[in-house]
Amino acid sequence: MASPVPPTAVISSIYSKGLPILTSPALNPHAPLGKWLLSTSSLVFAMVHIGGVTRLTKSGLSMTDWKPLGSLPPMSDEEWRAEFERYRQYPEWEQRRSMDVEEFKYIYYWEWG
Repeated sequence: MASPVPPTAVISSIYSKGLPILTSPALNPHAPLGKWLLSTSSLVFAMVHIGGVTRLTKSGLSMTDWKPLGSLPPMSDEEWRAEFERYRQYPEWEQRRSMDVEEFKYIYYWEWG
């Protein structure tokens, strides 16, 4: 019967190999998977955080013109004013009647980005 491995040997083995997300694939073949899991979970956390802040501050914005492929935000002051006037026709305008064009630009970039 094989003797059990002492816990100190297991711990020293982990320290000598390193954590999967911090070491190179040469030292640990699971390092790419660890890095992928860490980066993916970080992106999900960031999306949930931004969505939560948007929801809690009630700063959501109905995009007045939805073009998922190749749309750019307004560039000139006239284009911003036209976009702002289109936004004023949406029901959400009733909640944010005190908003000016500068605040609209800020919220627009959060939604557009």
